[in-house]
Amino acid sequence: MTSSRPYLIRAIYDWIADNDMTPYLLVNANMEGVSVPHQYVENGKIILNITAGAVGALSLGDDYIEFNARFGGVSTELVIPVPSVMAIYARENGQGMMFNENENGDDAPPSSSGGGSSRSHLKVIK
Repeated sequence: MTSSRPYLIRAIYDWIADNDMTPYLLVNANMEGVSVPHQYVENGKIILNITAGAVGALSLGDDYIEFNARFGGVSTELVIPVPSVMAIYARENGQGMMFNENENGDDAPPSSSGGGSSRSHLKVIK
């Protein structure tokens, strides 16, 4: 199966926007293919406001999130590979979703072969 991450990002983005809140992305800026203004990167991460009023030409694709934003008055094109997204959440209350960090960005649970635990991999998120 394909990664669920791009679908979840789009769903959480819509949920946050529908509730008149500000969607923020937490991005691992050190991953290959990330194109962001590095002067705003702290500890290898960057937080980006992706509300409709703050960005232009927002595309929440299956492989990349792309948009234009202004940093210090300069229009900048940003490219965020979906596996580099660590979280999407509402600025106002912190509600959203964090993603597991793994190499390929696939959010599937580890496979269990015979005799493994039958416990669910799902967690309650408040």
